Formats: sequence, structure tokens, C-alpha cells
Amino acid sequence: MPEPSPNPKRRRRLLRFGAAFVVLLAVAGYLAVQYLTGSAAPRCRVVSGKGDGASYEFTPEQAANAATISAVGTTRGMPERAVTIALATALQESGLRNIEHGDRDSLGLFQQRPSQGWGTSRQIMDPTYAAGVFYEHLAKVPDYTQLPLTVAAQQVQRSGYPEAYAKHEPDAGLLAAALTGRTAATLTCQGRPAQTGTGGPDAVRAALVRDFGRDVLQAAGAEVGTRRPSPSSTATATSTAAPAADAVTIPVPRKAAAAGSVSRRGWELAHWAVANSSALHIARVSFAGHEWSRGGFANEWRTTGGSDGKASTAEVRIVTGE
Repeated sequence: MPEPSPNPKRRRRLLRFGAAFVVLLAVAGYLAVQYLTGSAAPRCRVVSGKGDGASYEFTPEQAANAATISAVGTTRGMPERAVTIALATALQESGLRNIEHGDRDSLGLFQQRPSQGWGTSRQIMDPTYAAGVFYEHLAKVPDYTQLPLTVAAQQVQRSGYPEAYAKHEPDAGLLAAALTGRTAATLTCQGRPAQTGTGGPDAVRAALVRDFGRDVLQAAGAEVGTRRPSPSSTATATSTAAPAADAVTIPVPRKAAAAGSVSRRGWELAHWAVANSSALHIARVSFAGHEWSRGGFANEWRTTGGSDGKASTAEVRIVTGE
């Protein structure tokens, strides 16, 4: 006699489990392919320099915009508190994204409005310009460094939701501490090259000038060179030489200023480079006996052996390449 057919309820349950398993496998396969091909969105992370476990994760796009906001502020001589206010404002207004839409004619990182005299649409969509005009208005607020962040930001923005800036102050504070160089080795990015944009020394130099002004290269005497790794002693005559790694070396000037200013300037530049690592295809950044590199060690700054503590603060080295 033929065997009885399975219970209909049991069969439907088996089919549901089977379908769910197939979907799970498909999702896992998709994520694996995305990761292996570099398509999955890379992440950046900033941690507290106090060792209290505070941290903030964000995207390379947000990191690059935050680095620009900070660089424009310090180049104008604005204090770290001003950078924190600017970053918290951009986090609230645009999520640190340079968006082409907003309430009425609001645009860009700070949702500035051409109709309200903030500049042309094209100017406002330039992060460097947008940050600069924000700082211009902030500098006119009396005693803004002594005001609560929400009050200072509101004096500039005239937002309908003035209290909304407060929730971004902790994250903005972490970003400002790293990007102004006050905390060392606290910002990392996975660093996979972006699908758009170009890298190389010329692109790095142009971005440095864009954010910090020409003095960052002219006064410091930044040099560009091509460093070709020495062949390994075990290499054979038929082996292919490693590709050249193009580097930008930025000497950090030793100004007669407050103690620690050299180190702070160096970490400002080093963190800026890591924040721009995806956009500019930066593979490695080194400063003060520490090195960040794309790939297996992208989530940490490693100490490098054999460096002189004083000499190691003399320059920031940015290496580009695939």
C-alpha cells in the first residue's frame, strides 16, 4: 500500500521553514559579497580620550564633512568650543550630509537659505564656504563660548526647534576633540576607497588647501614624493615589484606657542587624513610614532617601533594608493 501523505499542517510548516532558510542564505550571501567586494558601507569611529568608553560611529561622508568643518574653524582661529557648536548644528540640520534639499530653500550642511542672505545655492553647497559663513555669524554672538550650546547655535540658525541641538553635543564634543587634535589616535575609518572621486598626492594637497588654506602647504613646506618599497630579500627575479606608494609629507612647524601645540596640530592633520581616507584613497597615515592603515588594522592606531619621540612629531605622512 502507498504510504500516507504528510499531514497538511506539517507540510505547510516545513515549507515555511524551508522558505525562511532560503531567504536567510540569500541575505547572508549578499552581505558576504558586499563585504568582500568592498560594497558594504565602511564606517568611521571616534572614541573618547578620557577612556570612559564613549564613542560615536558615522560614515566616511560624515567624517569628511566633519573634518572640513573643524579645519575651517581652526584655520580661522576659532576655539574648540566653536567647532563643537558647528558640528552639533550640522548634525541636527543635515546629519553631517551635504544635502540639496530642506525646508523651503534650505540647503547644505547647515541648511542655510539663499533667500536669507547666506549666499548663493552654489556657495552654500560648498562645505568649506558653508562652514566659513557659519563661523562668521557665530563669532558675532557675544560670549558664545560661555553660552549653552543650544543658545549659541540658535543665535546663528534661528531654528524653529532650538532645543534639538542639545542631543548632539556629546557626539560633537568627541568629534571636535579628535579633529582639532586635542585627543590623540582617537579617530579611525575602515578606509575602503570610495566608488567616486580620485586619490593621489595631488588630490590630497588640493583637499588640504581647500580645508586649511594655502599656508598648510606653503608655510609648512609640504613635500610630495614617490616611495617605492625595497624588494624583499626573498623575492625572485620573476616576481612583480610592489606598486609605488605616493606620499604627502607635511612638516609640523614648531611654533613658540603653548606646550603641546605641535602635537595637537599634528593630530589635527592626521585625523583629517583618516577622515578623508575613503574619498581620497588614503592607505596609511603616520604621526608621532603611531600609524593607521587601511585593511586589517583600520580600526586602530598602532604604535611604530624605533621612533624618536621628539623627531616623530615633526611631520605627518599621508600615503595614498590602492
